[in-house]
Amino acid sequence: MIKNATNKTSVITCLFVDIGGVLLSNGWDHHLRKQAATDFKLDWDELESRHHLNVDVYETDKLTLKDYLARVVFYEERPFTPTQFRDFMFAHSQPYPEMIELVTQLKIRYGLKIFVVSNEAREINDYRIEKFKLDEFVDCFISSCYVHLRKPDKDIFRLALDIAQVPAKQTAYIENTPLLVQVAETFGIRGILHTDYKSTCEKLAALGLINDEEIIP
Repeated sequence: MIKNATNKTSVITCLFVDIGGVLLSNGWDHHLRKQAATDFKLDWDELESRHHLNVDVYETDKLTLKDYLARVVFYEERPFTPTQFRDFMFAHSQPYPEMIELVTQLKIRYGLKIFVVSNEAREINDYRIEKFKLDEFVDCFISSCYVHLRKPDKDIFRLALDIAQVPAKQTAYIENTPLLVQVAETFGIRGILHTDYKSTCEKLAALGLINDEEIIP
């Protein structure tokens, strides 16, 4: 967390942050799909092929979780139920407490606007927001399922800037996927490629938001 010893100012007034891989573990990613294929004895190639054919419409809320599963998993009879599979998908979400605390403290200390900019399907997104109380420190969720745009579409970043009403140069974006950092930077947003807590703190410090002696491991 951040000590309250100093009172420095920063040109950054808004923080965009991803959920999966930054604040929480990834929701329904390649690794979890691979585990699902193993645990539920599914054909991995078929599962992955069907997922990629449907992921755009699923994460932009043009397909419900029920319909997604009908297309990707339950297109034939299974020895398990959709509820069991859904519970598996949700149960693997885990928080990254250090990162949640860091973003919360940045908001308190610097009065930052905190915007989530994330690709997530509605049911998983809603569950994760409620389960991990993300709405207690996030001001606005620019989630693909809510705005019907999906990264790396540039329009999702343009929309986030329009809603935030903050210049791109006063906005930093914490994201764990290099390409998506690069897309955000085309607007002049200050990109922070997240790989771990310490290096992200160092990158924030370079933007004037914390310094080494203010970080408590």
